[in-house]
Amino acid sequence: MSGYGVVIPAFNAATTIAETLRSVVAQSVKPDAVIVVDDGSTDDMAAVINALNLKVRLLRQENTGPGSATTRGIAALSTPFIATLDADDLWLPTKIEEQLAHFRRFPQVAGVFTHWRNFHHDRPDAPEAVTVPGWSRSTMMIRREVFDAVGPIVDPPGGRGEMIDWIARAREAGLVLDMLNEALTLRRIRPGSLSYGRDAARDRGYLEVARLAMQRRARNRTEPS
Repeated sequence: MSGYGVVIPAFNAATTIAETLRSVVAQSVKPDAVIVVDDGSTDDMAAVINALNLKVRLLRQENTGPGSATTRGIAALSTPFIATLDADDLWLPTKIEEQLAHFRRFPQVAGVFTHWRNFHHDRPDAPEAVTVPGWSRSTMMIRREVFDAVGPIVDPPGGRGEMIDWIARAREAGLVLDMLNEALTLRRIRPGSLSYGRDAARDRGYLEVARLAMQRRARNRTEPS
C-alpha cells in the first residue's frame, strides 16, 4: 500500500495541537508527511509545534477558514492517500491502518470515514460513550484523485458546513464513500470551537450549503442527458 499524508487546518490551537499531532505520529502506519496550515492564528501555536520536534511542515495564511486551509494543505501534498484532521480532535492508534485495509479490500472506494465519539476538553475520553458516524474532516481519508475531481473545500458564511458541502459534491459525482463501524476518532468538545453549540451567525453556513445543493439538483434536472 502506498503512503499517505495528513493535513491539519488550525486556528488558535496552541492548547490542543500537541495532543492532536501526537495522535498522528502514534499511528500504527506512519504518515509520509504531516502539514499543519495555520489559518491566521494569533496565539503561540507555531512555537508549540516547533517545541515538539516532530517532522511537521507548517504553512501560514491569512484567516480565511478551515476549508481554505485544508485545500491549501492538500495542494502541498503528493501522496496518493490523504487524511485530514481538525486541530483539536484525536485519532486512535489503528485508525489509518484500518482505513488503508478497507481501501485494499474495496478498490472502487474513493473515501473512507470512521465512527467517532465525543470527549470533553477537561476530561479523559470515556470508551463507553455513544459513538456515531463521523462524516467529518477528522475522520476522512481519501484517494488523491478524489480531491482533484471534486475540487476545493469551500468555506460558507459563518465557518460551518464546508465538509457537508464537499461530501455532498463527492456523492453527486458518483464517488463511493464508505463508513467504518469502529469509533477510531475522538471529537473534542470545548467552548469557543467552531463546532461548539448553536450559533445563529455561524449556522448560516448550513443554510448556504443547503441552498447550493438545491441549485445543483435543479441544474441537473434541466441539463440534457
